[in-house]
Amino acid sequence: MKKTVIIGATPNPSRYAFFAAERLTQKGHEIVPLGIKKGTVAGVPIINNKPKIIDVDTVTMYVGPQRQEEWIDYILSLKPKRIIFNPGTENPIFYQKAAAAGIFTEEACTLVMLSSQTY
Repeated sequence: MKKTVIIGATPNPSRYAFFAAERLTQKGHEIVPLGIKKGTVAGVPIINNKPKIIDVDTVTMYVGPQRQEEWIDYILSLKPKRIIFNPGTENPIFYQKAAAAGIFTEEACTLVMLSSQTY
């Protein structure tokens, strides 16, 4: 299954990042939740720093473009196969940087992709 890094992970059950973490684990995907909130999601502790992570398939974004700048270099260093920009996280400047690094970007909804089996 696909190792997925969740940027903007949260223990708040009313947030889409929370739902995505739950659904990803239900579908058998390994998650690495990164965020500023302390706690757990889908039984996995939320990491509050930027650790080295290997074999990343997907990064799914739940941080708006105004707060992405601090994440861009880190995400590119993970060398994911793709970055999913969920609604509200669209960022054409980030798309260009990812493309230059050979990373596929997609404006999509992780939850919809999981429900429609296109993840």
